[in-house]
Amino acid sequence: KQWYQRRVRVEEGESWVAMVPFWAKWPFELLVLPKRDNVRRLRDLTSDEISDLARTMKRYLTRYDNLFSCSFPYSMGWHEAPNGSEMDHWTLHAHYYPPLLRSATVKKHIAGFEMLAECQRDLTAESAAERLRAADPENHFST
Repeated sequence: KQWYQRRVRVEEGESWVAMVPFWAKWPFELLVLPKRDNVRRLRDLTSDEISDLARTMKRYLTRYDNLFSCSFPYSMGWHEAPNGSEMDHWTLHAHYYPPLLRSATVKKHIAGFEMLAECQRDLTAESAAERLRAADPENHFST
């Protein structure tokens, strides 16, 4: 598939891709998507896709921690297709919203004008993805 571009991709498994979306409000925000079409809900995943999700998550979460050598905070959630309806256009996906900006101690705060207008990007999706790709996905900073 070409719906995601290499320059914003952070991690890719057999069944999953994690990328910094071009519309990201948070500096190191991630969007996690299945590669297979027609995955609308978590219950639609195969056992192989669940195992690959766990491996892929471990890699990009380790990258998060290694970026600033800290336990990288984030809010995360899944979006599934609504129950009781056919949503052929829907794709299961997860969002990660980490507030860290330039270091372990500098956090991004959504300012009043950003809530009422448009969020200001502190770095591009491409540069955020590049920094995350450069962080080690295997060896945690604490070991």
